[in-house]
Amino acid sequence: MTALALELCCTLMADKRSSRNVGSAVRNRVLPQALILIKSSLLQGQALLDLQNFFAGLVYSENTSFDALLESLLSSAKPSPQSGGVVKQALYSIAQCVAVLCLAAGDHKCSSTVKMLTEILKDDGTTNSHLALLCLGEIGRRKDLSSHAQIETIIIESFQSPFEEIKSAASYALGNIAVGNLSKYLPFILDQIDIQQKKQYLLLHSLKEVIVRQSVDKAEFQDSSVEKILKLLFNHCESEEEGVRNVVAECLGKIALIEPVKLIPALKLRTTSLTAFTRATVVIAVKYSIVERPEKIDEIIYPEIASFLMLIKDQERHVRRAAVLALSTFAHNKPNLIKGLLPELLPLLYDQTIVKKELIRTVDLGPFKHIVDDGLELRKAAFECVDTLLDSCLDQVNPSSFIVPYLKSGLDDHYDVKMPCHLILSKLADKCPSAVLPVLDSLLDPLQKTINFKPKQDAVKQEVDRNEDMIRSALRAIASLNRISGGDSSMKLKNLMNEISKSTTLWDKYYSIRNE
Repeated sequence: MTALALELCCTLMADKRSSRNVGSAVRNRVLPQALILIKSSLLQGQALLDLQNFFAGLVYSENTSFDALLESLLSSAKPSPQSGGVVKQALYSIAQCVAVLCLAAGDHKCSSTVKMLTEILKDDGTTNSHLALLCLGEIGRRKDLSSHAQIETIIIESFQSPFEEIKSAASYALGNIAVGNLSKYLPFILDQIDIQQKKQYLLLHSLKEVIVRQSVDKAEFQDSSVEKILKLLFNHCESEEEGVRNVVAECLGKIALIEPVKLIPALKLRTTSLTAFTRATVVIAVKYSIVERPEKIDEIIYPEIASFLMLIKDQERHVRRAAVLALSTFAHNKPNLIKGLLPELLPLLYDQTIVKKELIRTVDLGPFKHIVDDGLELRKAAFECVDTLLDSCLDQVNPSSFIVPYLKSGLDDHYDVKMPCHLILSKLADKCPSAVLPVLDSLLDPLQKTINFKPKQDAVKQEVDRNEDMIRSALRAIASLNRISGGDSSMKLKNLMNEISKSTTLWDKYYSIRNE
């Protein structure tokens, strides 16, 4: 409805036959509402596009002066006593509308606005600087800003800010300005990544903005640019910083969407790298290249999928976890590409759900010792992958071979593992009750233990809340088990339900869950 209303306003403003009353009504009645709408965290998609067109339409129709509109948009980002600060999403919406407004007003107004925004960056006000950077990025993405001397250097100075949101906005701005003139700014970003070691993470995010925009626009890089980018990215696959490796992987994955013929063989080649970080990074890159919509990469990667997913057998746990995460993405977005591999992959995936003693270590912290479980994240990812497979590839999964011992073990594991296990059990009870019923009794002990667990007296609020979430999660699984036809023949389940009904606290939770 919002989008349609804005479209109607744009149509009326564009119609030369419209009376002056229409312009007055839009300016006095619609514009104030548009300035409220722009601050909504829910504004996106077509409604956001139509809002941008609305502001451009106001400029074209000469109903309202450009300067007044710009001032109104920038002011809408300021916190108010009634609503407080503006949400992050709103700042991006405002920046996009400012950019469209400037382009509609012509080169002179656009240039003067860019100068004004760069002046703001010299101020210490975080809100103003944040919005100014986003606006520069949005304008630069749509228009070449190379006539503004040293704009890239001015933006990079914001990387020094003590505020994370300013640094992130500067990274976003630099990447988007590069989109407006790749030949000038892309080499600058690549050079800076090599030179500025401490700013590498932010600069890689700028590069990611360039690559993502190219993939969205279905644009292709020049071959020389691709070679330079790939050389840089593959050199950083071995970075000690996980954050850097993740951005590198995302960049590689997005380039693979643009240049799959070139990228898939290059990624496959590195699955046999001697460096574990490189092997993990190329698998995560593949994860980022698998999107829900059909892409030309699908037919190119199909014969090579095993090379990446079979790294689930790798000696290094973070490589195995990368393969599990990639498998989850395939299962969610493109299940047909992996169904033929599942008979071989599933036993390997189930093996990742087991607690491995060699991944548990004790850290001596002086007065006390702390136990670290390095396999926890891998087990959690593996169970979450199984959960996804139950939704997309149920016909390929044999629940009976998974429930005991793997799911049973997970139900008695760490909080982070129990939660997905409760969800899996609920799904199996609904979708495959015949596989659950024969082993029902063996699954009840860990569930009973979970719902009766009491945090320590000195537990912080976060621990108490987390335990409450876990109890509700377990009760949800019990409710699913209680619905299985034939489950009433289990004396153990009857006793557990008896216990729950006698506890006012548990019964209230159970009753609420059952009636959701």
